[in-house]
Amino acid sequence: MVIIADILLLTIAVLHIYILLLEMFLWQRPAGLRAFGTTREFASATRTLAANQGLYNGFLAAGLIWSWWLSQPAWQLFFLGCVLIAGLFGGLTANRKILWVQALPALIAMVAVLAAH
Repeated sequence: MVIIADILLLTIAVLHIYILLLEMFLWQRPAGLRAFGTTREFASATRTLAANQGLYNGFLAAGLIWSWWLSQPAWQLFFLGCVLIAGLFGGLTANRKILWVQALPALIAMVAVLAAH
């Protein structure tokens, strides 16, 4: 079960690195526009905000990777909980898709970490 929990945790970390790349570096490019369903005008006007969001996603990824490297379930649960809360907030305020892409995977990974330890 530890291997499954580790795979889920690291997959979520990779997802957040991908989101970091989209928000910080690809926000105004076709990949970013497609991923977030925005227009060039909106992306141009919000690029600084998106980069800030990307940085926070990077911190989540770093925390997940760090907690995996330490093999500390308490820290893993903390960072997965942060992802879950961010996903719930984003899903309720920005786009319901975030519930499925961010919140649900974090919840599943939390259950796996708890089951493994």
